[in-house]
Amino acid sequence: MVDTPTADTPREPDISHVNPAAEGTWFGHPKPLFWLFGTEMWERFGYYGMRALLTLYLTKHFVLGDRASTGLYGGYTALVYLTPLVGGLLADQYLGSKRAVRFGALMMAVGYFTLAFGGSPAKPYQIIDGQRYEVVVENFRDAPSSAPNESRHLIYGGQKLTMHGNDDGSLSLNAADGHEVRRVPAGSFTEAADRSPMVMVVLLLALSLVSVGNGFFKPNISTMVGELYTKGDRRRDAGFTIFYMGINTGSILGQFLCAAFADTIGWPAGLGLAGVAMVISFLMITFHGGRLDAYGNPPKREGPDRAILIYALAILAVPMFYFLFQNLMTTEAAAPGAGFIGYLATLPLMGKLLFGTFLVSVPAILIWSFAKGSRKEGEMMLAAMVLIVFNVVFWTLFEQAGSSLTLFADRNTDRSVFGLFTLSAPQTQNFNPVSIVLLAPVMSALWGWLSRRGREPSIPIKFAIALMGVGGGFLFLVWGASFAGPDFKVGLWWLGGLYVIHSLAELCISPVGLSMITKLSIARVVGLMMGVWFLSISVAQYVAGVVAQFASVETVGGQVTNLKVSLDTYTHTFTTIALIAIGLGILLFLLSWPLKKWMHGVQ
Repeated sequence: MVDTPTADTPREPDISHVNPAAEGTWFGHPKPLFWLFGTEMWERFGYYGMRALLTLYLTKHFVLGDRASTGLYGGYTALVYLTPLVGGLLADQYLGSKRAVRFGALMMAVGYFTLAFGGSPAKPYQIIDGQRYEVVVENFRDAPSSAPNESRHLIYGGQKLTMHGNDDGSLSLNAADGHEVRRVPAGSFTEAADRSPMVMVVLLLALSLVSVGNGFFKPNISTMVGELYTKGDRRRDAGFTIFYMGINTGSILGQFLCAAFADTIGWPAGLGLAGVAMVISFLMITFHGGRLDAYGNPPKREGPDRAILIYALAILAVPMFYFLFQNLMTTEAAAPGAGFIGYLATLPLMGKLLFGTFLVSVPAILIWSFAKGSRKEGEMMLAAMVLIVFNVVFWTLFEQAGSSLTLFADRNTDRSVFGLFTLSAPQTQNFNPVSIVLLAPVMSALWGWLSRRGREPSIPIKFAIALMGVGGGFLFLVWGASFAGPDFKVGLWWLGGLYVIHSLAELCISPVGLSMITKLSIARVVGLMMGVWFLSISVAQYVAGVVAQFASVETVGGQVTNLKVSLDTYTHTFTTIALIAIGLGILLFLLSWPLKKWMHGVQ
């Protein structure tokens, strides 16, 4: 997901300093915008560069398997969208935006550098009928893109046997001449690997550091951009547009260069480059030559400065996050036939906290709204909550980009670009930000053209279009899969087409989301509603990891043993979620008429 900041922020800082319009400008805007643009651009470089690598790092270097890897990825991104609620509040009340951003950048830099120390790659083995068998990996390349001649053999009875997954889920162990030595029934074998316990501790600590740091950085850099403009300054929206371009520039560069460094040099180089980007971000927000002195300062409060205490508590929160990640990895899945209640009971602690908070807060706020507010206010809040629920569905499916779609790109996509060069699997994620940069002006012009004619779709219809669009993107890729060759790989442009369609869908929902919340919420709880909005995205990130687990494929040492089974698994999962998305989009389209009535003229 490419972040889409908006000028409609619920926190409007008190501006009592010199009018920026009276000072020098940068492209017609206050000069400090350059420093905030750069700070955000390098942070997004690091975040998206690391995110593009994470799932492959977990499946290939750590050999955690698809289920554990996508679940951990979902948990990490969920916390990334949840922690800003606390970071924004602490900045508002105590730290000020600038100190919060600086501290967050430092924490994230340490986290990325820590993540780069992944140690030696895990050594895979197979457990068959309770017995361990060593797996030998030949021509191994510890990088996002596997070596073309990479192979794995299982040592069985003194022989080196190749492993081939069958359509029925069984595993064939074949001799060098191709004859089958043994067929292992489905469910009788398990992938495992020897990993250094200390390296796993380092991995989870690194993710915890980045999650905490992001909470301080993400909500507060945008607030500082808002401070550059006095009320009524018509340059504000254009300034946020420039800032938004910084986000996409960082995203494009990070996903391309971090992946390139990881492929050509190794994981430490790619992940370390994300850390270098965060250091540059930290330097820009810290050493600005006095240009940011008047912005993002702490609120005037009586009593001692609590900054050191807040920093200490943030560092102490890292072990708590580590525990959540560890619990996420060690919690066993629900037994078949356990039902929905059984599924909820076996959720990791993180899932229970997210779902519990969301399921309690939504009806509780609605009950309060109808009890304490007018009927009009209650109906507007009801409309907001309905859209928030559908927002969870959209981002759940859209955020397959960093998990199941990245694995699909690695395993079942021919990534050749006109035969000239080949993209790595992480670099395919760049189709999204590039599409956003190219299509955002087009969509903005389209909405303006329709608005002048009184035909611009309402907010609920835009949400419905987004849901149907994200489903349509998956169906486009499934259609492309029907043209896969004997290597069971889909052409790159089918995957690129999915990202283009998803980007169009994103532009229907992301820019209007925060604005919609501020317009529909009762004034005295708008901050709480913003919290629920971000909570919904956090829940979506977690569920995205769960959905990606349904596309899990049997692997040996991170390598798929049957590409046909892999392709069939992905297309089945993508078809299912596409039909669900389109069906829910149609439902929301039908609900748009009562929702529009409950919104009482809000556009």
